[in-house]
Amino acid sequence: MSGFSPELIDYLEGKISFEEFEKRREERQANEKKNALKSSSEVTEYDEDPNVPSTSGGSHGKHRSYTEEEGDMPDGVSKSVHRAFASMIGEEEKDDEEDDEDDEDADDNPEQPSAGDVFALEMELNRENKKMMKERRPRSKLPKALRGLMGEANIRFARGEGEDAILMCMEIIRQAPLAYEPFSTLAMIYEDQGDMEKSLQFELIAAHLNPSDTEEWVRLAEMSLEQDNIKQAIFCYSKALKYNPTNVRYLWERSSLYEQVGEHKMAMDGYRKILNLLTPSDGDRFMQLTRDMAKTYYETNDVLSAIGVIEEAFSKHQSLVAIEDVNIAAELYISNKQYDKALEVITQFAGITLKKESEGSQCAETAVCHIPEGVPIDITVKMMLCLIHLNILEPVNSMLTTLMEQNPEEMGDLYLDAAEAFMDIGEYNSAIPLLSALVCSEKYNLAVVWLRHADCLKALGHMEQAAESYSKVVDMAPLHLDARISLSTLQQQLGQPEKALEALEPMYDPDTLAQDANAAQQELKLLLHRSTLLFSQGKMYDYVDTLLTMLAMLLKIAMNRAQVCLISSSKSGERHLYLIKVSRDKISDNDDQDSANGDAKAIFAILTSVLSKDDWWNLLLKAIYALCDLGRYKEGELLVDSSLEYYSFYDDRQKRKELEYFGLSAAILDKNFRKAYNYIRIMLMEDVNKPQLWNIFNQVTMHSQDVRHHRFCLRLMLKNPENLALCVLSGHNAFVSGSFKHALAQYVQAFRMQSDDPLHSLCIGLTFVHMASQKFVLKRHALLVQGFSFLNKYLDLRGPCQETLYNLGRALHQMGLTYLAIHYYQQALELPPLQLELARLATALQVDILHCYKWIVSWQENSRYTSFKGIYSLLRVGRE
Repeated sequence: MSGFSPELIDYLEGKISFEEFEKRREERQANEKKNALKSSSEVTEYDEDPNVPSTSGGSHGKHRSYTEEEGDMPDGVSKSVHRAFASMIGEEEKDDEEDDEDDEDADDNPEQPSAGDVFALEMELNRENKKMMKERRPRSKLPKALRGLMGEANIRFARGEGEDAILMCMEIIRQAPLAYEPFSTLAMIYEDQGDMEKSLQFELIAAHLNPSDTEEWVRLAEMSLEQDNIKQAIFCYSKALKYNPTNVRYLWERSSLYEQVGEHKMAMDGYRKILNLLTPSDGDRFMQLTRDMAKTYYETNDVLSAIGVIEEAFSKHQSLVAIEDVNIAAELYISNKQYDKALEVITQFAGITLKKESEGSQCAETAVCHIPEGVPIDITVKMMLCLIHLNILEPVNSMLTTLMEQNPEEMGDLYLDAAEAFMDIGEYNSAIPLLSALVCSEKYNLAVVWLRHADCLKALGHMEQAAESYSKVVDMAPLHLDARISLSTLQQQLGQPEKALEALEPMYDPDTLAQDANAAQQELKLLLHRSTLLFSQGKMYDYVDTLLTMLAMLLKIAMNRAQVCLISSSKSGERHLYLIKVSRDKISDNDDQDSANGDAKAIFAILTSVLSKDDWWNLLLKAIYALCDLGRYKEGELLVDSSLEYYSFYDDRQKRKELEYFGLSAAILDKNFRKAYNYIRIMLMEDVNKPQLWNIFNQVTMHSQDVRHHRFCLRLMLKNPENLALCVLSGHNAFVSGSFKHALAQYVQAFRMQSDDPLHSLCIGLTFVHMASQKFVLKRHALLVQGFSFLNKYLDLRGPCQETLYNLGRALHQMGLTYLAIHYYQQALELPPLQLELARLATALQVDILHCYKWIVSWQENSRYTSFKGIYSLLRVGRE
């Protein structure tokens, strides 16, 4: 099989279908044709180029045309005819080289043609004509050299030598793959052997090579149906219709097959073609096909197309319209809310008359309807529906009486249609008897009927009866969302909040919500109403449970990335939902995760159609506020972490920053200062000049007892050397670390930026005091003078108060000058206390005074005196 095409080999081996085989074969032939045209154009350009050098003057004799080599001249006439003409006029056929050298010497013996020459010419022309007529037929592509082998293969098959016949056919296919005869013979051989699948394959190839045989395509379609290959049968019928497009039977069979595979549009297109091909004498067949098409269109919710075919049938065969057709047309018009057209059809074809009559002297017109006997109740009810929607209510009472006389067990659908029509126009009093009769029946005691009954009672103001009807609906159809919401609303209005909440209990389990998008949509709507009801009743724990359930549906993938899980626990005495942090190994595997992500994406599309992005954002804020109000700050942090992993929120810069502020606040309230530091560090890197952020940063670092912020401040200081807060904070860090010189440099830089701030003077003074308090220090006196100079400047800028006097006394106390320290301590106690930390400062003053007195007693006992006058003069010098 080395000579076979690749697609033929794949088809014979069963790797591809016949449709794929044909497609690949057509693509290959198109490419070959394109390459052949390209090569022929290149050869033509070469032959026609006058600048190409030639080795002889008679090149035309060496390059004969293709038609001449095959026996035909360029004008389409064979060489034998040309020779006949030449013999008549006395020309002799010359070689191509002589024709090029002497084209003008055409006739040396101009003699008149004889009768025999004319007869020979006529005979030749007749043979040529017969040859051209034969060429119009589909000629076999089997070469003459292989026809004998083909006949031998057929003879072998007839003798029962199937294997030899198969080998011969395969050899013929190898040499002539476009001939259909060997494929047909192979199909017969395999059919005789009982291998129907291979027989069908070879028969399809044969039909493809000889496509004009429509009967063969139909036979192949029937064989395909025997093997339950409907798509292949459709393909075969399409091939047959290509060469016989007006065959009604082929169109019908193909359309029926299209309906079986669910392609209703293609089926309807085929039926429409049949309608166009039917003659006026086929009216009954036209009407029957129209009925079937209208029903199919109606079942597929294509009401407009159904109306179109019905109107076409009514216009072409008006005399053949039956009462069934009237019923179908009226049903279609009513479903499309074209009540005037439905009324017109009924009055025109059903024999029902509708007239307007005047009453009394006031000339008031009323509509009178006359319904003949024998009109089906279906037509009467549809007439009543049209009159109700057109607000022509005078003739409706008699029709309603006729309907109520019918058994609701048999005509329950008509009862329901009439009741819904009355409800549409607000006539609930007329609808309630019909619905009451239905709910009392056995066959129509259904949830949909009870729902209409409850809606009607609610509209009439019978709340308790309506609540009972809604409860019946919920019992019959627990997954009916509208019934649950209506029942909950009614129970809340009746003052029964517990029953209202009971009506809004979850409908689906978590596994169903994770897989079914429609279930997730219904559950979300239910939870929204439940959350509103719980918040109005003040049940905050249950309210938070509802909010977390809704957010978990949206943030499922984000929560997996953040390693956050929603669990149910009864640690508070009641069972509620809580957010916890889990390890990575407890998250589902990658395969399960991929499938879950696919389901989550489908569910996400449904969820975002119920609530917009802003609505989800507001829902998230409510959940964070509620968690913080309940003191569940840790869960607030986890919810913020999950929300930051949700790309729709993270990509929005404003929402991302707001989430970061929420996370920072929750972390501080939860005393998780390490996490709070991560939040505030990012905020400071984005905006280093906001004092509020530096205040929060100080609070966080003060409580975290962590020194990571030292290097952060230094790196940030290199990028922002003129930032005042960074200067002071870097000075504080260096001061705490014992690097007094570095701290002094930072404080002095801050002092130069803002010299009127008393804090800078205080920090510089305290730094000098601490440097002077060191064990090994040079020029201790100079350091003390400078330190107390800045402390006195601090006293001047800040003014005398408990704070300034205490700080000055504390510095003297640290240097051992307890007499002076007591002096400032006593002055601080005599002044009114500050508003900030009153008790703590007063207690500190008393304790420090007590320590000073103890130190003085100890100092006097050891007789270690110091010149009080000298120390005081030192302080005066510093103040000056």
